[in-house]
Amino acid sequence: MTTQAPQRMPALYLSHGAPPLADDPVWPGELAAWAGSLPRPKAILVVSAHWEESPLAIGATTTLPLVYDFWGFPQHYYQVTYAAPGAPALAEDVRKLLRGAGHPVQDVPDRGLDHGAYVPLVEMFPAADIPVLQVSMPTLEPERLMEIGRRLAPLRDEGVLIVGSGFFTHNLAALRYAGPQPPSWSAEFDDWGNRALDSQDIDALLDFEHAAPAGHLAHPRTEHFAPLFVTLGAAESELGSQRSIIDGFWLGLAKRSVQFG
Repeated sequence: MTTQAPQRMPALYLSHGAPPLADDPVWPGELAAWAGSLPRPKAILVVSAHWEESPLAIGATTTLPLVYDFWGFPQHYYQVTYAAPGAPALAEDVRKLLRGAGHPVQDVPDRGLDHGAYVPLVEMFPAADIPVLQVSMPTLEPERLMEIGRRLAPLRDEGVLIVGSGFFTHNLAALRYAGPQPPSWSAEFDDWGNRALDSQDIDALLDFEHAAPAGHLAHPRTEHFAPLFVTLGAAESELGSQRSIIDGFWLGLAKRSVQFG
């Protein structure tokens, strides 16, 4: 009897939204359809905008309560659950790949999934039956994050879905002045980013704070764009396969989400 080799998985960057994403009339269906088009992952590795810790930290490998890392929302958003299995074997693979390349790694076994991980996963894989592992961003430097993605890339051949979870534009303070149309800074950055991805202009993306129109308005702090670079590193051998699966805007923010492979 032969064991079928795992199917090579795509690498994703998605805009994860806030907890009220679940109540949007369109977005949950877009995420569910996207997940339905993918091969079934053996495990999911998430790099979220909402966990910065250095050295790179590996989260819980057992099922723990979620991290409700947001404030001022109605109570029912704090009652959402997502009891996905832990992924200890994947955690060990991550340790080996990163430590073998000289990247220090630490374990944080008491940290559950934050909303950058579970909010989209609830919509994409609602059965919560696929092991999920979250790791931190040890830096916001694009080049270093891309190198981490390169080191993690072999996991894709083992059936692991690598997900960089952020938001394509993210300036909550500026949204106080947003009207029914997306603000110009958000629309201009989204258009620029889409064209840079389509043309595989990695140098421009790495220098997005200076190269993009309204770069500092679209990302006054860069943690929500940063997970893209882990995805780019994990998909470096097939950047030409990039497709925007979800686009448009949510409360003025660009929800562009892309797939490689």
